[in-house]
Amino acid sequence: MTSTPISAPISVEQATQALRSVLDPETGRDLVTEGWVRKVRVEPAAGGLTDISLEVELGYPANSLLDGLRRDIIAAVRALPGAGNVSTTVSHKIVAHTVQRGVKLLNGVRNVIAVASGKGGVGKSTTTVNLALALAAEGSTVGVLDADIYGPSIPMMLGISGRPESEDGKTIEPMMGHGLQASSIGFLVDMDTPMVWRGPMVTQALEQLLRDTNWRDLDYLLVDMPPGTGDIHLTLAQKIPVTGAVIVTTPQDIALLDARKGLRMFEKVGIPILGIVENMAVHHCSRCGHIEHVFGSGGGERMALETGVESLGALPLDIRIREQADGGCPTVVAEPDSAIALAYRAIARKVAVRVAQRARDMTSKFPSIVVQNT
Repeated sequence: MTSTPISAPISVEQATQALRSVLDPETGRDLVTEGWVRKVRVEPAAGGLTDISLEVELGYPANSLLDGLRRDIIAAVRALPGAGNVSTTVSHKIVAHTVQRGVKLLNGVRNVIAVASGKGGVGKSTTTVNLALALAAEGSTVGVLDADIYGPSIPMMLGISGRPESEDGKTIEPMMGHGLQASSIGFLVDMDTPMVWRGPMVTQALEQLLRDTNWRDLDYLLVDMPPGTGDIHLTLAQKIPVTGAVIVTTPQDIALLDARKGLRMFEKVGIPILGIVENMAVHHCSRCGHIEHVFGSGGGERMALETGVESLGALPLDIRIREQADGGCPTVVAEPDSAIALAYRAIARKVAVRVAQRARDMTSKFPSIVVQNT
């Protein structure tokens, strides 16, 4: 009579090593190398088996990827000889990351992302709101600041009307649209009122909107920048804690020329570029299906190669994107399962990954040092 050999207990190190075969779908590196593995527990079980439980915590929101990751993790660990029950939790946690030297973080905001173009008319605001909604759909808390004082468009795109409330007479509560917190000069003035202000007044208004809005525990605040490289951009760079910038362009040479200027401006003031989004990259005729590159092709990718910045992805020239934004219900919420919405979510995850790869902000960990006469 022969007895069934009892497997040697599986160690924490062996279980952790098994996770090296599971790749993060966004970075292409394994979970251990990325630092996403938080806890690994092993316990003896009946029959000489080992029960294993794991906790994996991503540094970026990825609701659409969690189920697949969970299956991959369980399969990898269950393949170990002697593995019994395998359980895992996969979640995410967004922390604050470094900003410009000498600039303090905002209350209630972990990461500020500037969305800029250098040129008007490239769909930057539409891209901003859809990326914000995509980050929210992936599981994070998101806000949008409309930094275009002269031409605010965020209220219309998010379908928000009315005036913000102020409980203390000094600060204002963010307005809400599709789950996003939002602040804009457009909430404080009539839609038809032109902002005939000089530069100092504009920059002061931007700072007040940013600092006097009671942002509530935001993982990301996306700042919809106006075109150009003027006063508002300098104020943002010098006084506002920015984790990184996203550059939006079309493939058109003129747009690329201005986008490069915007990119270089952020580099000069020490704000890292998270990547380039090519908008209006291709048009699919809704009647015959003909594909046409109205503004040229591959311009965003060429710019990325020339500048050494990551290309985050390309978005189509589609009438639905315009209609849905104008109607106050952007594509990501109007058609959440559409190919366009999935493209926005893919780009949003890449942006969040680039933020997660930045060094963490540790200023809140430093003790306050008080020098007194003794």
